[in-house]
Amino acid sequence: MIDGVNTKNLKFLPDERGRLMEIMRNDEKIFDNFGQVYLTTNNPGVVKAWHYHKIQTDFVCCVKGQIKVVLYDTRENSDTYREVNEFHIGDFNPMLIAIPPGVYHGWKCISNDEALIISIPTEPYNYEKPDEYRLPPDAPDIPYKWIMDSGKIHG
Repeated sequence: MIDGVNTKNLKFLPDERGRLMEIMRNDEKIFDNFGQVYLTTNNPGVVKAWHYHKIQTDFVCCVKGQIKVVLYDTRENSDTYREVNEFHIGDFNPMLIAIPPGVYHGWKCISNDEALIISIPTEPYNYEKPDEYRLPPDAPDIPYKWIMDSGKIHG
């Protein structure tokens, strides 16, 4: 696994009213810092990639649907420099992924319906100077291909 990436398997606690799933607590080893919490959605077959941060750690959890999360380590001083990790998370594999600064990441919705993703970055979004550095999904610098059933790459 890429150095600095952490995962936490999640579980549902069901009862007659429904179910509850704790995603992250501030008394766990995986917890770093709190910046904000937001919900993003992903339509089926769509890829949202690539970006990384210089300051913040991203915590990502898919709470409805399924996504394939891909990470690429571009930190030259890392023991896992140029390593690629792939995770399938969501309804059938509830998991929290901590993505450290300097690691490119993106995901593709692999479920038939829209996926709902909770993101908990360690820093609040800075509208005037975003800590976000992007590449297109088909960036030649990243050794991963987001090929769809149609053979097209969606970004």
